[in-house]
Amino acid sequence: MNSSPGRRGLAAPYALPTGFAALLMIGAAAAALHGSLPAGAVLVLAAIVVAVGSMVAEPAVAPLLGLIGWLTAVGFSRPPYGQLRPAGPPAVHAVVVMAACAVAGAAIGLMVRRAVSSYRLWNVDVSGDGSPAGAADPGIPAGEVGAREIGTPAPGMLEAGTRESGLHDAGIHGAGLHEAGAPGRGTPERRLRQRVRRAAAQGLWARADETPAGRLPNLSGVIGTRRRLAGVLLAAGLPLLTAALVAGQPHLGLADDLLIYLVAVVAIAVVGGFWPAVLGAVTASLLLNWYFTKPLHTLTIAEPRSLLALLLFVTVAVTVSSVVHLAACRALQAARSGEDAASLLALAQTVLGGADTPAAVLEHLTSIWQGRAELAEQVREQWIRVSVRGIAPESAAVTRVEMRPGLALLVAGQSRPLSARMLDGFAAQAAAALDRDRFRTQAAQAEALAEGNRMRTALLAAVSHDLRTPLASIKASVSTLRQTDVQWTAADEAALLATIEQSADRLDALIGNLLDMSRLSTGSLQPFLRPTAIDEVAPVALRGLDEGMNVQLSVPDGLPLVRTDPGLLERVLANLFANALAYSPPGQPPALYARQAGETVILDVVDHGQGVPDELKPRMFEPFERLSARNSGTGVGLGLAVVKGFIDTMGGSVAAADTEGGGLTMRVTLPVASLSASSAVAAES
Repeated sequence: MNSSPGRRGLAAPYALPTGFAALLMIGAAAAALHGSLPAGAVLVLAAIVVAVGSMVAEPAVAPLLGLIGWLTAVGFSRPPYGQLRPAGPPAVHAVVVMAACAVAGAAIGLMVRRAVSSYRLWNVDVSGDGSPAGAADPGIPAGEVGAREIGTPAPGMLEAGTRESGLHDAGIHGAGLHEAGAPGRGTPERRLRQRVRRAAAQGLWARADETPAGRLPNLSGVIGTRRRLAGVLLAAGLPLLTAALVAGQPHLGLADDLLIYLVAVVAIAVVGGFWPAVLGAVTASLLLNWYFTKPLHTLTIAEPRSLLALLLFVTVAVTVSSVVHLAACRALQAARSGEDAASLLALAQTVLGGADTPAAVLEHLTSIWQGRAELAEQVREQWIRVSVRGIAPESAAVTRVEMRPGLALLVAGQSRPLSARMLDGFAAQAAAALDRDRFRTQAAQAEALAEGNRMRTALLAAVSHDLRTPLASIKASVSTLRQTDVQWTAADEAALLATIEQSADRLDALIGNLLDMSRLSTGSLQPFLRPTAIDEVAPVALRGLDEGMNVQLSVPDGLPLVRTDPGLLERVLANLFANALAYSPPGQPPALYARQAGETVILDVVDHGQGVPDELKPRMFEPFERLSARNSGTGVGLGLAVVKGFIDTMGGSVAAADTEGGGLTMRVTLPVASLSASSAVAAES
């Protein structure tokens, strides 16, 4: 588990150039004052820079700062300034002071950062027996502890942008336990503290690879191991460059050698990053000192300008290396940001394309980053799993993002760490998708409720008028026949009985349509589909209709059987025949024409009435629709709705078309029965 930025200190690409520049300014000031700055003051100033730099920076910076501080103290403590004298008591004294300052500064900085990071205000819920609760929290196995840290995040805990730092709430309930600063000595507190530390040490919580606002980015691990090894190999090849420069020394000066080495160090920085470049800069400075500064083949530097040039070379080389390394870091961050933006764009396109359910959002996340993603919601102090996608190893660390109180996204086992921005984006989309899904469900329920209210209102209107009319006719006819003070002729009695029969038939048809519509709306209609002959069903549908003998049936021989429910098809044709008879003018009876069209059979019920305008045809099949263009004053507008419901249930279709020459044609399309089923029916017959 990587240490946190607070524990690591200021990154070397920031600290080393700053420290080198400060030490170079001290040496330049000592040389410019011509002895006004005593040797002790130079040593003290250099020691302060080394100690402070080692304290605030990461530990690897201390040795390099100590080396440059020693060069500054030895070369600029006394005249002649700029001459390096590595032997003698002053040099040994400077070695001791710089080493002590570097070690002490690094140790003090490490202890201070560790103390600050370990000083926390914890708010941890525990159960009555002192053990942490939260076993019902999804994604956190039983026995693990959850807590919320208040303040600066500790190492190993989830950091999710500026929104929330430290451990995310693990959904723990029970009595509260608060710990501030140093741990207490109570037995429950000690057990809880041990479990928290053990969980953090085992990496039970993951860290998102996103730097919180106001904090320098984590530069470790930006350059891959292979590139760092390649940089080290290039630094190891500097002696070969030195041999070439020595061979060409008669034609080159020290300035040329410095520039050539600087180009080599920059190349090492481009390939291997910062630390191989620092190694190359130190190696190049030693090679320059040994082979190109007088006296040759010693570490002593006799000319002040040579020492100044060497110090400037090291400072410039390290500064350029840090700039190159930071550019590589920014480029990598930009590439990752581009990948995140592309992923968020793909997610937005997925959501806008209609796949805006929580399952679709989690599926998109796991399809790109693999692992497991789970959306959980807290209901009555219990965490309920809303949706889950993907799989992850049991040992994988769980990252938890809480979108709002009671709703959390848990991810684990991804192929690479997700940034806090990506986690927040997916969490927000998952929460929005959940809300939209619930809104759609509520809207559908409201629409169904409104449709039910409309059906009930229409049914009440039908009962109050259309059903009362035939009942009133039956009641009046029966009351008339039962009068004893009036003698009715046989013709009068026949007329009254005919009225009773017609009203009863009308009432039967209305009640039948209402019952059929009720079965369709509740989904209780289960058709029995089997091969059926049209010429067997159509005549049966005409038996209960007045003037049914006037309907012409045109069913060709050899018409294939259709796959349908004979009883439902009979009701469909009866309703269509009744409508056709009601709107057909005298002398132009309706007709049924049947024909085959590919794998379907088409039934056309044709009348020559006034027809229906095209804009009203789609409304004909809605319940309780009585179009004014064909309103005969009877019925409740359920006949065609029942027809469409039955046909759809049987796998067919029905549509309205204009009759050539005027009128309306109702076209029913039914699938042809398979040959095997037709053969079986024929064998049974």
